[in-house]
Amino acid sequence: MSKTLILYSSRDGQTLKILRHMEPLLQQECEWLDVKQTKQLDLDGYSKVLVGASIRYGNFESNLIPLLNQHKEALQHKPNAMFVVCLTARKPEKASPATNAYMKKFDRLCQWHPKMKGVFAGALQYSKYNWWQTLIIQLIMKMTGGSTDKSKDLEFTDWDKVEAFAKEFASL
Repeated sequence: MSKTLILYSSRDGQTLKILRHMEPLLQQECEWLDVKQTKQLDLDGYSKVLVGASIRYGNFESNLIPLLNQHKEALQHKPNAMFVVCLTARKPEKASPATNAYMKKFDRLCQWHPKMKGVFAGALQYSKYNWWQTLIIQLIMKMTGGSTDKSKDLEFTDWDKVEAFAKEFASL
């Protein structure tokens, strides 16, 4: 049976939530690997690879890019896709791979070039942040015109866009 490897980083759970929403649409058995707990990849046995990467304070999980660079050859030989989850994508002009600063950063840093790329807006989950994170995120939101109201969580993910991406990936 064909299997899809889902390699992910998720800080507060939104990237995982997006991937769980995609999984039934992928039409294959999936195996999950958390980037934080993965030092080495063995891509044998997988017919496809899907990477979901969260952004926190402008950065990818620290070992994501080195891991992908290390396995770029094996990744290139399989149907593959990568998406970024970030709050900047809540703005339509920053919600595509061509216009998103974090996807551009990924392209600069990573030697692997995914066959498919996506960008999804994440969630602002003040209820999950400690006081220091709340302060920093409120400052960032104030500078970028986002919500600083820590009394409620906000989800910006466009689920139709997520489903369309999953279906396109399934057809690779």
